[in-house]
Amino acid sequence: MNSPIKFLVVGPAWIGDMVLAQSLFRLLKQRHPDSRLDVLAPAWTHPLLARMPEVDEAIAAPFAHGKFDLGVRLKLGRDLRARGYDRAIVLPNSWKSALAPWAARIPRRTGFVGELRYGLLNDARRLDKQKLPRTVDRFVALGLDAGESLPEIPSPRLKADVDNARAALARLGRDLPKTPVLALCPGAEYGPAKRWPAEYFAEVANAKLAQGWEVWLFGSDKDAAITGAVQAGTGGRCLDLGGRTALTDAIDLMALATAVVTNDSGLMHIAAALDCRLVALYGSSDPRHTPPLSANATLLSLSLPCSPCFQRECPLGHLKCLKDLHPAVVLDALGA
Repeated sequence: MNSPIKFLVVGPAWIGDMVLAQSLFRLLKQRHPDSRLDVLAPAWTHPLLARMPEVDEAIAAPFAHGKFDLGVRLKLGRDLRARGYDRAIVLPNSWKSALAPWAARIPRRTGFVGELRYGLLNDARRLDKQKLPRTVDRFVALGLDAGESLPEIPSPRLKADVDNARAALARLGRDLPKTPVLALCPGAEYGPAKRWPAEYFAEVANAKLAQGWEVWLFGSDKDAAITGAVQAGTGGRCLDLGGRTALTDAIDLMALATAVVTNDSGLMHIAAALDCRLVALYGSSDPRHTPPLSANATLLSLSLPCSPCFQRECPLGHLKCLKDLHPAVVLDALGA
C-alpha cells in the first residue's frame, strides 16, 4: 500500500493571496485525503493558516520578507530534508522561493518558471495568463498535473471561533451584538490608489448608524489613521478596531458582521472566506484578477479607460476610479 503523500507548499506573503491559496489546499485534500499538507510561510500569515483545517502545520519562514538570505534558505532546506516531503508546490514566482525545497531534496518541485527557476524546480510550468487569468486559477493549476484542465475550484472557507470573538469584545468592554453589524475595511496596504475615500466610508457608516446598525472599523496598525478618519466622520459612534486586534480576533469578529464594505485588500478575501455579505470596491486593481471568491459578493468598479493601472498611487492625480464611485451606489448595493 502506498504511503500518504507529504506536501510542502511555499506560501505567499500577502494575506489576501494566502486566503486564495486555501483553494489549492482544499483541492489537494480532496484528491489526497490522507496526505500531509504543511505550509512554509511568513509568521504573520500563521493565524490565518490556523483557521484552515486542511493545513497540518504552518512552518515559519526564518527570513525577512523580500530578503535573499541565501545561507538561511539553504539551512532551512537542509532542516526540512528530514521531514521526507514527496512534493513541493512553490506559489511565489521568485527565484529565492524555490531554494528551500531544492535544498531539501524534495523529489517533485512544482511551480511556474518565474525568475528562470529551471534546476531549482523539476516540474517547472509556463504561465499562460490567458488560460489562468485569476490568482486562484494559477495557484490551483500548480496542484494539477501539467496540461490538466482546471476543475471546479473550491472556494476558501475559514473557520471562525465565536468564543474567541466574545472574548475579544469583552477585552474592548463590549458584548456580542444584538443588532446588525456593518464591517468597514477602509485600508489597503498596497497603496492609496486602492483606497475608497475615508469620507465616503463615513457617509455609508452614518447611513447605517441611522438605521440602528452597529458599525465596526477593521484594519491593521498601518490602517489606524484611516479608520480614525472614518471614526471622526461619524462623531466617534463606530467601534474602531484599527490596530487593536490580532489577526485571529479580526477573523472572528468579521464573522459576526451582517454585511461588509471593503477595498480590494486581505480583509476583503477574509470576509469572502467567511461567507459574509460583501460589497467590494475596486480602483487601481482588476476585479477579474483577484475577485473575492463568494456568491455573496457584489463587486463595484467604474472600469474607467485608465483602470486598472495597478499603481500604488494614481498616476493621473485624480483618483476618479474611486472618487466617482459615490456612497449612494454602495448603499444601494447594501440594499439600504
